[in-house]
Amino acid sequence: MSLRRRQFLQLALGTGLSAAGLDISRAAGRAASRGDLRIGLISDLNSSYGSTAYIPQVSQGLQQLLALKPALLVCAGDMVAGQKRDLTSNQLDAMWESFARTVLTPVRRAGLPFLPAIGNHDGSPGFEADRAALRRFWTPRRQALGLTFEDAGDFPFHYSVLQNDVFWLVWDASSSRIPPAQIQWARRQLGSAAARRAQIRMVVGHLPLFGVSQGRDRPGERLEQRAAILALLAEGNVQAYISGHQHAWYPAKLGPLDLIQLGALGSGPRRLLQGKISPQQTFTTLDIDWQRSWLRETTYAAATGQAVNWERLPAQLNGQAGQLQRNVQRRWIRSQRSLKGQP
Repeated sequence: MSLRRRQFLQLALGTGLSAAGLDISRAAGRAASRGDLRIGLISDLNSSYGSTAYIPQVSQGLQQLLALKPALLVCAGDMVAGQKRDLTSNQLDAMWESFARTVLTPVRRAGLPFLPAIGNHDGSPGFEADRAALRRFWTPRRQALGLTFEDAGDFPFHYSVLQNDVFWLVWDASSSRIPPAQIQWARRQLGSAAARRAQIRMVVGHLPLFGVSQGRDRPGERLEQRAAILALLAEGNVQAYISGHQHAWYPAKLGPLDLIQLGALGSGPRRLLQGKISPQQTFTTLDIDWQRSWLRETTYAAATGQAVNWERLPAQLNGQAGQLQRNVQRRWIRSQRSLKGQP
């Protein structure tokens, strides 16, 4: 049996939290053991259309996440509450300024780089006023985000970053279809010298590949070109596709690919398609140990700061696009070093 297959079997059989009949782990409030790199993940921060205010859980969860001292904060979209035709330019700019005060400024003051992806409420195709406001806000701030860009030609819609030995590809998944030119761009980026230098590769976009929450498992709420995108991610040796939009956290595994569907930190958390976990605002961390080649995913309830019990998640979800299997919490990473057969 090959080493990689033996490691996979050991991980599949031997990891995970103990089953407990609670919605939160018994290690309430404690951060997961960290490796060499901790990454913070948030998504779906906005409130109702046009709102310039955020619910208290956004700031509460953000402060809890900052206290865990990640090296980078990734947002998978829906930072403001656009996608409404009658919003004026002044209203759109006011929403973005509120986002700056509530989220971006505290993150940057803490010294964290901030990596944003565009959601449907930030700048969906066809909403040209939204997209113009988005450019007005982000373009002058690009150099102040603390990111090491590899390709920033169409920032903030799609771009790539090499940060902390992780290659990040961010694309415009603010609608259900990735433009063909952007698919080709992604293929070139994942095959680039920068991607090859990285230990692992991550792709971030707002819409997911599968529906996981009630009311969102339907066409238009997930990416259409699933087979082509999965082939692209496999070809590019991508560790994980990180997405939002579903307003419910579910960590899945599809072949070698991690599918990290983030919950909402803002308004409107949803129930999963199956299971009994109540809707709640959440944020997530990824801890990576390079030497031992593992990654650990932990999600926290913003209301309490306590880790969500992994074993309370359904072992699988059955949706319109097929069945998803729950991932293991700590898993082997597809490092470029291991793929090359190096020790």
